[in-house]
Amino acid sequence: MPFVDDLIAFSAQPSADLPAPAVQLAKFSLLDWLVCGSAGVEEPVAQKLRAFGASEGGVQTASTFGGSKMPPRMAALINGAVSHALDYDDTHFSHVGHLSVGIYPAALAAAEDVGADASDLLAAFAIGAEAAIRIGTVLGAAHYNLGFHQTATAGAFGATVAASRLYGLSSEQMRAAIGLCATRASGLKSQFGTMGKPYNAGIAASNGIECAQLSRLGMTSCEDGLMGLQGFAETHNPDTTPDKSIWNEGRQNRLRFEDNKYKLHACCHGLHAMIEGLLLAKNTGVTFEDVAEFVLRTNPRWLKVCDINQPRTGLEVKFSYAWLAGMTLRGDVTGAPDTYTDALALDPGLAAFGETVTVVGDDTLTDLQADGVLKLKNGETRPVSFDLAAPLPMETLEGKLRSKAHACLGQEGDHIWSILDRLDQMNARAIGKLVAG
Repeated sequence: MPFVDDLIAFSAQPSADLPAPAVQLAKFSLLDWLVCGSAGVEEPVAQKLRAFGASEGGVQTASTFGGSKMPPRMAALINGAVSHALDYDDTHFSHVGHLSVGIYPAALAAAEDVGADASDLLAAFAIGAEAAIRIGTVLGAAHYNLGFHQTATAGAFGATVAASRLYGLSSEQMRAAIGLCATRASGLKSQFGTMGKPYNAGIAASNGIECAQLSRLGMTSCEDGLMGLQGFAETHNPDTTPDKSIWNEGRQNRLRFEDNKYKLHACCHGLHAMIEGLLLAKNTGVTFEDVAEFVLRTNPRWLKVCDINQPRTGLEVKFSYAWLAGMTLRGDVTGAPDTYTDALALDPGLAAFGETVTVVGDDTLTDLQADGVLKLKNGETRPVSFDLAAPLPMETLEGKLRSKAHACLGQEGDHIWSILDRLDQMNARAIGKLVAG
């Protein structure tokens, strides 16, 4: 069982061995997660899960978005769902999963429970996120295409690793926790468009706490519930072939987590490459009124997801190339969730601009790329091209995430990001106070 052995060894590595860029991105992910959770605190799914938690009661040791303290497992469930309620959180495209919403709620609940420092919390998250990415990569696209939500499945293993590390589990206890997670992890894409989707993130986080706590109490599991006979991988993608070489990465080198992508616009991620490309064109002086025609090429998979030509609601606007193209060039605030109203779907200026937009599929482009051309009324043309896979300088990413926080929460968002340079001196319970608001 080399894969699970390597996973356990990887999960036990000293915090000091983590690459500095990964630790910095873990800080960015924490603050971005706090923003997403704070912004989603009054969503219906948040209210229902807080009511559910209050009805169960229990030892109140972990903070939740909305102010109440709950037992760690319930806090992880609530915070995972609340922070994914607006679908504005980070995404890793190696396995197509949201990392922060499944792993940070478990890590913070465990860290508050044991009184850990922020540095321990950050390391546990980074290692848990890396575990989720590598497990999700091995499960592969076939797992996702079968209908499983990697945020909830691979994410549950990442949450288990993070929580187990914070609870100080031994190698054998970690093995048992991973095995228990294998029989617990769940989450389906059929829930997309319902409260079940953010609930999936909460399930991942709460499973992480549950499996770590049960193993800590001595509960046993099979030796290899992840990759073994009739284990999670075999039953959730029969074609899975564990790749031992996947663990020959990292360890004082670059982690896959460093390719994590952050949503900077409150709309479908498939639109973001186009938006960034149009912002570059806008910076050259192109205006909304200048455009006669816009032809965009994108990966064909997005045509089924975010090419609603005539949106009827604010939600549908979030999935419209035509509307977001016009909004971007017009200077609308695309990073604020409350921008996307039903009234915006009826905007006559955007409707007229949408008539100039043509979107075509091009399978030579990746999911993260967009390429096109703006034809201007004066006869000139401007290229529009962007690749989200291209790394952003840390200072640029930080600036964009700060702008996102302000667009979402105003001064509250600014306050959350004001702790960035103090995180290393904080403890998890102080961060919990930020969650509670």
